[in-house]
Amino acid sequence: MTEVNEGAVDLVEMIRGGRVESVHRGHAVICDGAGEIVEAWGDPSVIIYPRSSCKMMQALPLLESGAGRDLTQRQLALACASHQGAAVHTSTVAAWLHDLGLGESDLRCGAHMPYSDDAKADLIRAGEAACQLHNNCSGKHAGFLTLSRHLGAGPDYVEPDHPVQLAVRRAFEEVTGMESPGYGIDGCSAPNFATRLDALGAAMGRFARAREGGNPREDAMARLTAAMAAEPVLVAGEGRACTDLMRAMGGKAAVKTGAEAVFIAIIPELDRGIAVKIVDGGTRASEAVIATLLVRLGVLPAEAPVARRLTQGPITNARGKVTGGYEVRLA
Repeated sequence: MTEVNEGAVDLVEMIRGGRVESVHRGHAVICDGAGEIVEAWGDPSVIIYPRSSCKMMQALPLLESGAGRDLTQRQLALACASHQGAAVHTSTVAAWLHDLGLGESDLRCGAHMPYSDDAKADLIRAGEAACQLHNNCSGKHAGFLTLSRHLGAGPDYVEPDHPVQLAVRRAFEEVTGMESPGYGIDGCSAPNFATRLDALGAAMGRFARAREGGNPREDAMARLTAAMAAEPVLVAGEGRACTDLMRAMGGKAAVKTGAEAVFIAIIPELDRGIAVKIVDGGTRASEAVIATLLVRLGVLPAEAPVARRLTQGPITNARGKVTGGYEVRLA
């Protein structure tokens, strides 16, 4: 199995004063709905942690078990989200927990300051501390709690041997088509299962092909994809790449970032899934590559402001002067 730095190729160059200042190397793959590779850059067999890019896979048991049968699209979008802790996110998660007869203290994701500048400022002005509702993964954890309640399992749903995480691992391995070689503990304390990049891309291709009315797994895949595309603000938040990209595509695709520069896309109308990994963990590069590939496939207008911003820049300094930009290299 290839380690992440092996076989990487130059994907994004940072330009300043007409000179290449730095280069982001990585891997990318496009797969079809059967899980077959259509196009690839670098080495698609690299083993990675998908981090938050795989939240739709972590949510599969929630729907397949029947636990999430009555959940709304907004709740499903939050189950797949890395949100910024704005009021729209925290209030929706809080209401979801209330419906379960649970509260913020039942979450196991930990607290951090919201990514939303407005929400952060509100807390500071009020002299209040952030709580677990502000955690970008609180929606995913509300989904875990819903599944745990349905299974009659214990409260520590993030433990690798808990029925919730055992169900997640089964679904993850079945959809990627390979046994995971292991896991790391994610920022939200849940296990994150390693896989090959091409297996992640294949899983996204299978999500793209799934339609409601098939078997329970296809139903779950299709519902989660549709929820993400329909509720881009809940998946991330204002000004975030995921939200802006999905808005610009008008519901044609679902996209999701993950920590350490992973990015995926699910494109049902083209029967295509994409997976990207940048070796140095530079998010600006994974955003540039995913946007370039979405433009290349014709689902993201090249003239859309988010496409230009992510693939070209400009990079500006504190005085607003343009100092450089990006160039994506996809031969």
